[in-house]
Amino acid sequence: MEQKLTLIMSFLQTGSIMAPIFFIVFHVLRQFLFIPVVVVCITGGILFGAFAGTLYSVIGLTLSCIAFYVAVHQFPRFMARILQMKNKCFGNRKLNSQQVAVLRLIPFIHYHLLSLCLMETKKGLKDYSYASFLTNIPLAFIYTIFGNYIRAFSPTLIILLLLSLSLLFYLVREKQTVIPWKEFFSQNSAG
Repeated sequence: MEQKLTLIMSFLQTGSIMAPIFFIVFHVLRQFLFIPVVVVCITGGILFGAFAGTLYSVIGLTLSCIAFYVAVHQFPRFMARILQMKNKCFGNRKLNSQQVAVLRLIPFIHYHLLSLCLMETKKGLKDYSYASFLTNIPLAFIYTIFGNYIRAFSPTLIILLLLSLSLLFYLVREKQTVIPWKEFFSQNSAG
């Protein structure tokens, strides 16, 4: 198993000139597969190293933002839903590019929600694309550097780390007990 993972990683690192193109396209497709941006950026650091991984991630994230811009303008209902989510999170406040760049470093904030915040302050595709490019640099740099350090680990250790984080994510979830209405009142009136 470890040999197969090493072979795949070495193929993607040096074996194919198409690997960077696939990685950039994967950044654009990531939003439809519901994969967090952070995971893809860390993977870029593991596969391509700090400099190339950051470069490919910035290109892929900027193309993802442009695809989001086009989608929002093509589907008004989608825009309305994202605006509603933005108003719940930030109210009517408008965030500047520096604020968006900092908030993009927080993995739990919806990536395209912040893209919408950029859209509100930057009019036109050209200004929006440039602002997206600039706000993606810190995100791609920090998480790709993290992925580059993980690269020194063995594939088995990487898988164990990811499985441990998945287990931790499951264990810290919010636990709720749902009691049906009738059952709640039948127990309550008996006692």
